[in-house]
Amino acid sequence: MPEKTLHLTAFMRPVSLHTGAWRYPGAYPDANFNLTHLKSFIKKLEDAKFDAFFMADHLAVLNMPVEALKRSHTVTSFEPFTLLSALSVVTEKIGLAATASTTYDEPYHIARRFASLDHLSSGRAAWNIVTTGNPESAKNFGLDAHVEHADRYKRAREFYDVVTGLWDSFADDAFIRDQETGIYFDPEKLHVLDHKGDDLKVRGPLNIARPVQGWPVIVQAGQSEPGKQLAAETAEAVFCSPRDLESAKALYADIKGRAVAAGRDRNHLKILPAAFIVVGDSVEEARAKRLKLDSLVHYDSAIASLSIALGTDASGFDPDGPLPTDIPETNASKTGRAGVLKLAEDEKLTVRQLAQRYGGYSGLAFVGTPESIAEEMSVWLDEEGADGFTVVFPFLPQGLDDVVQRLVPELQRRGIFRQDYEGTTLREHLGLPRPNNRFFS
Repeated sequence: MPEKTLHLTAFMRPVSLHTGAWRYPGAYPDANFNLTHLKSFIKKLEDAKFDAFFMADHLAVLNMPVEALKRSHTVTSFEPFTLLSALSVVTEKIGLAATASTTYDEPYHIARRFASLDHLSSGRAAWNIVTTGNPESAKNFGLDAHVEHADRYKRAREFYDVVTGLWDSFADDAFIRDQETGIYFDPEKLHVLDHKGDDLKVRGPLNIARPVQGWPVIVQAGQSEPGKQLAAETAEAVFCSPRDLESAKALYADIKGRAVAAGRDRNHLKILPAAFIVVGDSVEEARAKRLKLDSLVHYDSAIASLSIALGTDASGFDPDGPLPTDIPETNASKTGRAGVLKLAEDEKLTVRQLAQRYGGYSGLAFVGTPESIAEEMSVWLDEEGADGFTVVFPFLPQGLDDVVQRLVPELQRRGIFRQDYEGTTLREHLGLPRPNNRFFS
């Protein structure tokens, strides 16, 4: 067995990021909002020994024009905690990762929900920390404008300290439950957080026993400067979107270096880029599948996706001209905007071509045979571009079946992916230590 092995998580909300996924021949058009299908998907992923089932989230209907929005299969999705709680009872080993916002929620809510999920699943929960990039979300929480980028990350850092402090409210052995004496728990092993910070004031303690894993696994998805620093200080897995191996290696070295500078073990932070995977009997067949999939993206949806990525309305741009160079910065995701500008410049794409790319899937893609994809993944692992991947499926169920039935066995044959789970918790799957309670030795 090679010294280094891959970790694989499955990006499952939405079940595919590709806008045309629900229209692909043989695809389940309601896969994103059908519990029977979702139970089938997670069982297949667990049989394939995936580390985790990962759910992104958004707190508003996407800010698209109605003509584009009506074509989107992401307009309706289950609330992550509700769905993962249901899926926890039909699985035993696979991790359950959910996104929760530090901008539009409160620490006590987040701490309580994730502690509950960790207990319900016997130690398989993970919290994906996000600051929320979609400015439309603000309007659903009593605000007229999105919270500024720097302020969102400042709050997120303090939010993390509060949530993890609440998870440490009880010592691991606080609950005695002695029926003879009538003592249920030892009050000397209860800590009141009493946090008073710049943005948050939370007394505590949490009214749930310490999570099975100590803390649920911490995931982070930002790639801006504040995002990378937050990841280095707090995250145990990083969901990211480098476009190629060289940029991935630079990001990997940057975040791991920051983690070491923060006094952390670099091996206790896993870098898991998103990877769109299309499998075929030949490279040509796989490419044809992707072309067919891209052809199902309507231009209205494509230009709306480009507008979201840029943070500005692109519908007035000349479809067959280059992307304008004077697009103003906005309060939306800076990483997303920078990616659009770089792609347009690097590949000299017209607005139409750029929109079609973003309307389908514009990120890192492995398109080929099981052997060619496994070889590419092996190179990324060996050259420290990734510790594994967050797999994005092109369409379901067949795109998922291609990965679990064809690619995973090839990875196992090469000895770079597990044959079976060696533990029961998500921390054990990822090779992460159980954190000590900061208040009780």
